[in-house]
Amino acid sequence: MFEPLDGELYDYPSYYDLVYGSDWRAEFDFLSGCFEAFATISVNHVFEPACGTGRLLHRLAAQGLRISGLDLNQHAVDYCNERLERKGFADRVVQGDMSDFQLPKAVDAGFNMINSFRHLLSEQQAIAHLQCMASAIKPGGLYVLGIHLTPTAADPMDSESWSAQRGHLCVTTELRCSDRNLKKRTERFTMICQVYTPTKRQELQDTLLFRTYTAEQFRRLLAKVPQWEIAETFDFQYDLQQPIVVDKSSEDVVYVLRRTA
Repeated sequence: MFEPLDGELYDYPSYYDLVYGSDWRAEFDFLSGCFEAFATISVNHVFEPACGTGRLLHRLAAQGLRISGLDLNQHAVDYCNERLERKGFADRVVQGDMSDFQLPKAVDAGFNMINSFRHLLSEQQAIAHLQCMASAIKPGGLYVLGIHLTPTAADPMDSESWSAQRGHLCVTTELRCSDRNLKKRTERFTMICQVYTPTKRQELQDTLLFRTYTAEQFRRLLAKVPQWEIAETFDFQYDLQQPIVVDKSSEDVVYVLRRTA
């Protein structure tokens, strides 16, 4: 029997950090490679909107980069800042809305790797976010944006599952689509996380609501914020030697956006 947990996954930052942080190395190496290959300025300061627990930020800080970030969930912000302080880093993240923010000073690059962008449920919010990021990134800098598109030439993904373990903590996660309305541009997923420790078995059920984008819809969105150009596109294999062409069958895409002058 599993003890039910109340709230959202975001309210349990140690579980969130494990669920989304177990494959950090591939993303970390990919980001480092993108900064070197596609930015036309030196990348010394990076920013992550919807940073969550900062699973990549603290590792980038360990490589000598300045870091900053924001997230709506105060539990995640506190967890991230406590870890940064514990590791001896001076930089901190703040609580804030990714569609309505202004950084004190422009940075060299930004990233949003795990689909958080699709939590912005309206066209206005999405445009506002891209405009905020354009103001936050220096010309020649990058915004590396990972997103699940809705393919129109193939069946979209309806479920996935994975597990991760750190010490005595193990979390198995199942994500499945419970409703998809392409006319309203919404997609609802049920997430079930089963948490195992030496003394407890717990289960958290959460609901995630996303805005949908086909490849063409996302292309049109980007065209409304001309401060961004597409430097390159990849899939979620994060292989810098294997860029992809985004088409009607594309689903998992990383857009490497470059801030124009």
